[in-house]
Formats: sequence, structure tokens, C-alpha cells
Amino acid sequence: MQILPNQGPITYDLDRKYALPTITFGSDLVKYAFDLERLRGNFGLGSTPPAILSELHDLFQLLMGVVSARIEGNRTTVLEALTESTRERFGSPSPAEGWLEIRNLLQAMAEIDRMDPELPLSHVFVRQLHELAVADLIREGDPNPGAYRTADVEISQARHTPPSHVLVRPEMSDWLEFANRPVEIAEQMVHVAMAHHRFLWIHPFSNGNGRVSRLLSYAMLRRHGFLSPAGYRTVNPTAVFGNDREEYYSSLALADDLSNEGTAAWCTFFVRGIHEDMERLTRLQDVNYLMRELLEPAIDRMVASGASSQAEGRALRIALRQEVVKAGDLQEAFPGAPSQRSVAIRAMLDQGILRHATQGPRFYRAAIATGPFSPFVVRGLDRLGFLPRILKDDPQL
Repeated sequence: MQILPNQGPITYDLDRKYALPTITFGSDLVKYAFDLERLRGNFGLGSTPPAILSELHDLFQLLMGVVSARIEGNRTTVLEALTESTRERFGSPSPAEGWLEIRNLLQAMAEIDRMDPELPLSHVFVRQLHELAVADLIREGDPNPGAYRTADVEISQARHTPPSHVLVRPEMSDWLEFANRPVEIAEQMVHVAMAHHRFLWIHPFSNGNGRVSRLLSYAMLRRHGFLSPAGYRTVNPTAVFGNDREEYYSSLALADDLSNEGTAAWCTFFVRGIHEDMERLTRLQDVNYLMRELLEPAIDRMVASGASSQAEGRALRIALRQEVVKAGDLQEAFPGAPSQRSVAIRAMLDQGILRHATQGPRFYRAAIATGPFSPFVVRGLDRLGFLPRILKDDPQL
């Protein structure tokens, strides 16, 4: 992890380790923090159907898994991850370590999504996330998955030296007390930002600290209520860190002395990024915007590429507009005998363009997160500015 050139030892302001930064009312940090409350209040009030939001949630989680792994040097592309995710859904998992690292992160995020957001964070939960994140990995694994480090460590090219291994557990107990501390609504995002930095400052594991810190920030956002009534997550902070990897590390380094100024600078970077990401994501709540700017153009590109037929494109449009369809709803796309329509629907299921809905085996919905449609949706998201900059060099995009 490259942060800043070594400029000598740091003088730590230990009295401010877990003191929220003192900031002026007119600062950018205050401005962004207050406006985030407006965005949070509007989330979940749009017209996009829950089934489509759920698919987009799964797609964004996959993308954030790629971003988190990319920050650590994993070069798996978005298209490769989409392909492996689809293969795994159909029972053909890949043993490639690059994909395993991303899959581990997806499983950890799914574990957080299943967690009651009211429950406090704990040593057990933190270690569980670490175990999930490094499981079965060699290059990016850890010799002791789920265990705090038992040796002292240094961070390459960083001025900060993490606490001795003998202090890790008491340091993490202090961190957990801070992370679980109730704070005012206007302070919640600053709270998450500080917890993210202080976790990395402790560096409790031999490897995987960055991945776990990003997972914990996601868990803390859920605990602070940053999710819609339907349970769709408002924002994944990993997108912020992927927008500028170097600025992410340099902003973290500013807070390593625990000073008020350095901590405020880091929190401003974090909160500004969350604010920008939420502004983009809330646009997806408008189903008219979503269909006009993203999904319908993606269908057109998929049909033009030959990845699906014109009739399948029409069927996908109907499924997206109606959220859940039965065979009879697709008569416009597949005219003729019901038996012929059943064959066409079966082909779309086999390709992964449609999937069975929860209402039963004869109900279907569009597959956005996996299957042949997903790469075209991702390219559309990139065109609209929804993807973090760290993914911009992907050749398929």
C-alpha cells in the first residue's frame, strides 16, 4: 500500500484518537454531511420496482467486489467477473484466485446484508468478515484467517507504524466501543469515516485489512440507517475509494497522526465521495430515467451485437416494464402457439436473460445482475458516469 514518502516518525495526538473532529459550520464537511440527510430522506421514494432495484443491488455489489479487489492489485476485469458470476450461478465455479477473492467479498457483503443492522459490531463479527474475505486465497490470503495478527508489522512507504501485536485486542476493543457508539444523525457519516481510518491505523490482521475495513464501513452505513424501506442499500463506500486510489491512500495518511486537522481532511474526502455517489444512485429510483437512459439502450446494444434476438429483446422490455410476467404477458414478443412461447421462454431462462420470480415457477423477471444482459448494463452505467474511475481502464469498457 503506497501512501506518502517517509518523512520521519509521526507525533500522535492520542487524546483525539476517538474524538470526532471539530469543524467550522461553513466547511465542506458540514455542507456535505447535511445534504446527505436530504438524499437519504428521498431514498426509497422513487418509482423503480423493488425487483429491479434488487437486481441492480446485486449488480452493484459485484462491481464493488471488483473495485475492492482492484484496490489491492487484483486485475480481474468487470467482464471476467460477470462471466464467472454467471457460471457460478449455473453451477460451474472457477478456481481462479482473482475471482475467488471477489467471490469472497460478495459472500461477506451478503452476510452483512443478512445481519440485523441493530446488532452491535463485535470481535467475533470482525474476525468472521476477515475469515470470509481471505478464505482459500494464496497471494492475498492470510496464514491465520479470522485471527488477529501475532507479530508486529510495518506498512510499506508509510510513516505510520501500527501498534504492537500485543495491543491489537485492547485496541480493537476500543475501536468497537467507538464504532458502536450512538451519534447524532448529522455526525453519522463522519463516524463511519473515522472508524474506517482508525481500523486501518490499528491494522489488526496480517493481511486483508483494507478489504475488511471497507466491509465494516458498509456494515456501519447499514447500522446508521442508510438503506431504503425495501432493504436496498443506499450506497457502498467502496465506490468512493475506487474513484481515486491514490487520493484514498493519501487522504488516509493525513489522519495517521490522529490530529483534528488530519482527521477532518480524511472525513471530508470520505463524505464528499459518499455524497457524489448517492446523488448518482438516487437517479436510478426514477423508473422512466432508468428505462430511457440505461436499460432500453442496453437492450438495443445487446440485440445489435447478436447476443439476443429481436423477439428476446421485446420480451425483456416487457419483463422490465411489468417487473414480473407470465407466459401470456409475452405474447406480443412471441406470437403463435403457447407451446412455441414456452420454448422461447425456456431458451431465455437457459441463457440467463430471464429468471424465475419468487411468485412461482411460471413467473419470470428480467435478469440484470448476471447473464448476457449484464455486460451491456454495465457499459451503460459507465457511459452515464456511475462506475468508479478505477474501472475505467478495463478493456471491455
